[in-house]
Amino acid sequence: MITRQIENNIQSLLGGNKAIIIMGARQVGKSTLLKQMLGNRQDVLWMNGDEPDIQNLFKDMTSTRIKAIMGSNKLLVVDEAQRIPDIGLRLKLITDQVPGVQVIATGSSSFELANKVNESLTGRKREFQMYPLSFGEMVAHTTFLDESRMIPHRMVYGYYPEVVTNPGDERETLKELTDSYLYKDILNLESIKKPDKLTRLIKALALQIGSQVSYNEVGNLIGLDSKTVEKYIDILEKSFIIFRLGSYSRNLRNELKSSKKIYFWDLGIRNAVIGNLSQVENRTDVGELWENFVIAERLKKNAYSRNFAQSYFWRTRQQHEIDYIEEENGHLCSLEFKWNERKANVKCPESFNRAYPDATFKVITPKNIEEFIM
Repeated sequence: MITRQIENNIQSLLGGNKAIIIMGARQVGKSTLLKQMLGNRQDVLWMNGDEPDIQNLFKDMTSTRIKAIMGSNKLLVVDEAQRIPDIGLRLKLITDQVPGVQVIATGSSSFELANKVNESLTGRKREFQMYPLSFGEMVAHTTFLDESRMIPHRMVYGYYPEVVTNPGDERETLKELTDSYLYKDILNLESIKKPDKLTRLIKALALQIGSQVSYNEVGNLIGLDSKTVEKYIDILEKSFIIFRLGSYSRNLRNELKSSKKIYFWDLGIRNAVIGNLSQVENRTDVGELWENFVIAERLKKNAYSRNFAQSYFWRTRQQHEIDYIEEENGHLCSLEFKWNERKANVKCPESFNRAYPDATFKVITPKNIEEFIM
């Protein structure tokens, strides 16, 4: 059984008076984690927000009714809570008016769930984000050597728990994930008026990982205006499919100030979307895969360790570029990612050194990956 890194953080809050909110894409293991943690307890009531009767139950919820429903149970777990109308107010009611009952709510769309609980539960909740399995979690489950050898495999098939735990069935599992779950929450949003365009947008973004994305260019390619492209990208990000990096700038004239790069939280999903599950040695996009892999793993590590460093890339109008910039407590760390170790002798651009003389610079390859994502 693979231990998830947020387990201890959640465990430490059990028995307290704050609601626990766990957000993450479908099938990343939210329910599995809670069942592992709480499966032996006899005082847990489980509800699924996808079920219409549960939605109706919450619709007419009162403190008297929830007390009767809870009985002697001390913990209420609500899966896919974003499906329940006014869920923030309902969770606030339970947290404020039903002493001795703690709520854990999971959701697969921060676009919906966060908007519904943030205002209602201000000061009354602790929020966590859960991702597909991480490099660090797999190292703890096996060994560093074993997982390092699996990196080329992970760069093709990703880290979704069902993919990792069913070796040999990766292709079928990924097909099911992309067909059945990838668009399930997104296409139910009322603001998605052109689902075929959304599908084409995801494919276009998958082909541009590691590159600066122009909303105008993508829109022209798939037949959407730039504002709609930006709105759809925002929804994809808040549904935990992609994430964006902004460009770093301290207002130097030649630095790009509004560019974005887009990456996928899971490379298996990305590769399935474009229909390319070829092995690493047969690919022309291995450099982009490596960059996406390392940045995603770093962001997972930072999130699980509650490290709130800010992440960027850097580029000038003269095309000088650094793959990744991390700023924490005023210190800058700059990194380049090279899959081919023979190309690892790159130097930091002089223009960056002049502008930020106190910044550090490193090149990350498969040989020193532990320095960055563990």
